[in-house]
Amino acid sequence: MSYLNVISFFGIFGLCAIAWLFSEDRRIVPWRVIAWGIGLQLILGFMVFQFEPTKAALEAFSNLLNVVFDAAEEGARFIFGRNSYMIAPLPRGANACAAPPIGLGQVAEGLCAVRITTIFALNTFPAVIFFSGLMALLENIGVIKVIVDFFGWIFERTMRLSGAEALSGSANIFVGIEAAIVVKPYLPKMTRSELCAILACCFGTAASSVLAIYVNALKATFPNILGHLVSASIMAIPACFVLSKILVPETEVPVTMGGLPKEPSRPRGSRDRDAVEERVEGSETGKSTTENSHEDSAENSHEPPLETVGSEVMQRVSPLDAAILGALDGVKMSVSIAAVLILIVGLVYLLNQFFAFLGTISFLNIGEIFKVVTLANILGFLFYPLTLLTGVAVDLGKLLQGIPDESWKASVIIGRRLLETAIPPYQELGRASLAGELSPRTVLIVSYALSGFAHLASVGIFVGGTIALIPSRRQDISELGWKALFVGTLATMMIASVAGVFDDGNPSIMGKKPQQVVPTSTPSPSLKPTVAPTSTPTSKPTSVSTTSPSAMPTPKSTSTGKPNASPNPVVSPSPKTLPSPKL
Repeated sequence: MSYLNVISFFGIFGLCAIAWLFSEDRRIVPWRVIAWGIGLQLILGFMVFQFEPTKAALEAFSNLLNVVFDAAEEGARFIFGRNSYMIAPLPRGANACAAPPIGLGQVAEGLCAVRITTIFALNTFPAVIFFSGLMALLENIGVIKVIVDFFGWIFERTMRLSGAEALSGSANIFVGIEAAIVVKPYLPKMTRSELCAILACCFGTAASSVLAIYVNALKATFPNILGHLVSASIMAIPACFVLSKILVPETEVPVTMGGLPKEPSRPRGSRDRDAVEERVEGSETGKSTTENSHEDSAENSHEPPLETVGSEVMQRVSPLDAAILGALDGVKMSVSIAAVLILIVGLVYLLNQFFAFLGTISFLNIGEIFKVVTLANILGFLFYPLTLLTGVAVDLGKLLQGIPDESWKASVIIGRRLLETAIPPYQELGRASLAGELSPRTVLIVSYALSGFAHLASVGIFVGGTIALIPSRRQDISELGWKALFVGTLATMMIASVAGVFDDGNPSIMGKKPQQVVPTSTPSPSLKPTVAPTSTPTSKPTSVSTTSPSAMPTPKSTSTGKPNASPNPVVSPSPKTLPSPKL
């Protein structure tokens, strides 16, 4: 364990201290939530990074999911063509066109032939569509429900959370704002602390449908990135609960404290989404809501069972229908992602151009100032203290000379997420990793720090979506939205610190094979192989021929790795008399 692991460990508590400084009531400290929340993260971190059985399972899981993405790519190639190319301008800042298999090089001045399936939209959105359909299929057959209920039970029993927020938090492992729909009947009666926790879990985790975009950006240098992204989503849930309960402490008694109320058994056809809502509303008045259901059961007993899909009540669909509907939802999500990226990246480009214009002003050397004060550097400066808490290596020598070191580059990449979403930063992280600008430890930590939806574009999505579910709590949700964004940001930095605690430099953590150490053939001073000549020299004796073969110097042996190799060999030793020394 190095000092960087120690910094990462204490960084976890430093992030809790930051949340406490901005708490609504610093007199209330949820010690049980803090202890169990951090403990769960450390247990999960140990299992992911250090425990060999779970490490092997994680690698197998990553390989399995990689096959899933290969299936999505196969479907995309079928639609768009396996060997289809398009003519595109030379990318901005590039000196040459891409070579095969990405492209065919330059076909005309300033024009390149690029494989269609390497374009961002055609390379990533098919995986989003396929994965969305796959998740809908797994949800239909009950796999997702088992996992969500398992983690919800753990969070509820260990941290003593309300049943609604524990269930919604565990659902965030796989989905985004859809997790709030799971507990829609209980949203109107939730406390401010519960609402903040649910929103924070949305910001602190990434939906499973967008994991393909992150994987494509890093899989070249981080083969196990997919498994780590899934583990990051799981670890982020207790991190969000810890920080949200510190920032907005619980001062009331939640309606679902002690668990969600069990639904009464009903005949087929009588299930609807308002049953639970009426039961929650009737819990205060003492009215029963089962009478009408029994009256309707006789009329509706012949109808197929109903279920809630996307907050709408519809007939239960077959697994294939569910997969198709999920794929169609993936199409909508892909269009939404494209629209948001076009808008956000365009706005950031305008801001960068504005700063570039300020850098050209020569009056009072204003331009020299704005050559340093750029949008990326401003965000990097804001996130630098948080980045240091994760345990990223710092090179003070470079910083004092004004040269960006690893910690500064990592901070700039993390800071970009606030405005640009996580997709461009992941792409920059992949580029910096391939270029050797960042160490594997830094790549690992930053990949965890970027794994959530803690950016401005999500504020409108999560806040607006939650207000649409419960318009009566519009004011509370609007106020808590920015606090939840702050919590989600701190939560992603906390799980990055957990990754820094358990990273020991083992290449297997990132899915890389350990390099085989090939023993050099240069003999050590204590191991000098003796050679018995079996033939007389075939060449004219030189100055070195007077020396015995066993003591013959071989000045080029260290460069060639073969101590007996020389341009003019003097002796021809027997093969059996040259055993390789065991070093």
